[in-house]
Amino acid sequence: MRFSRRRVAVDGAVVIVTGGARGIGARTAELFSTRGATVWIGDVDADVAAATAAAMPRCRSARLDVTQRASWDRFVAEVVAESGPVDVLVNNAGVMPLGAFDTESEATTDLILDVNVRGVLNGMRAVVPSMVSRGRGHVVNVASMAGMIPIPGMVTYNASKFAALGASLAARREYADSGVTVSAVLPSAVRTELASGVPLGGGLPTVDPDDVARAILKTLRTRSARTSVPGWVAPGWALVDALVPEALERAVRGRINDRRALTALDPQGRSAYLERLERQSKDHAAQLDSKVTP
Repeated sequence: MRFSRRRVAVDGAVVIVTGGARGIGARTAELFSTRGATVWIGDVDADVAAATAAAMPRCRSARLDVTQRASWDRFVAEVVAESGPVDVLVNNAGVMPLGAFDTESEATTDLILDVNVRGVLNGMRAVVPSMVSRGRGHVVNVASMAGMIPIPGMVTYNASKFAALGASLAARREYADSGVTVSAVLPSAVRTELASGVPLGGGLPTVDPDDVARAILKTLRTRSARTSVPGWVAPGWALVDALVPEALERAVRGRINDRRALTALDPQGRSAYLERLERQSKDHAAQLDSKVTP
């Protein structure tokens, strides 16, 4: 199966970045903007997104709830009306609650799966058909190395990122001859608010949002199926997973304390993110209730 190598030029491209108000999304929007793209930030926190966009040339924003197809339809319609067809979609929006699986609320489970999985699927559905009709386009789904490496304290998050990676690889093959490519970017632990209150390092590589933004931009040139950040992590883990006995892997994991998302969280350091997650979870639960209430 061959994949189109028809490149999307960054200069002049129309680019959507979801979850672009902060962190990886904001740095990605900035990088594309400085390279001459017209960038649209979509984020559920519309006020923060507007402030982020205002600091960049050729950057606009609008409210986007990635879990809702109707919100996507409104957002993409505004982008197309103002800036033209979408050339690049960066599905970056994501949430990362941590902790014991058996105490996770149903509302939290719903939020993780709907943002991290349904949000990716909704985004592709919203833009890929028009890309196919034009014979060109590029989608980048920001997954995580948690889409390959299982980690205690992240059961549902792991599930969501494994799903995001699988969806990316399957969509890539489905649209292989259409001129549209789909790439997955898998960061290791990123120094953003999502990782606040979590001890980083200790055998797990950490990166900055700028590192991830550069990897996202690079996929427009490479059109690679899967890119980890740092680049050696995904191939390295694939070798470990294939060749290292589970008992040895378990011993190494114990030495680096891979259970830190269960045992070493700092609630104080994570409080601001948890408060935002709680608001988002309640809003999302209310939306779900409204769909089933007669």
